[in-house]
Amino acid sequence: MSRPNWQKSSFSGGGGNNCIQLAVTGPRVSIRESTEPGAIVTTTPARLRAFLDAVKAGALDAPRQA
Repeated sequence: MSRPNWQKSSFSGGGGNNCIQLAVTGPRVSIRESTEPGAIVTTTPARLRAFLDAVKAGALDAPRQA
């Protein structure tokens, strides 16, 4: 099996290693944090898209305190 081609967002600037990295591994998407490269989560592209859409919509934000 070939090694994943890890990529980080172009929004991850500053030259630091504190970012989320993605790699397409066959029909799955692998996700890891650069500070913990051995901890890898895999999912499908459709589930990743649903998660990102929910984040962008604010659906996962904590309720605001009054």
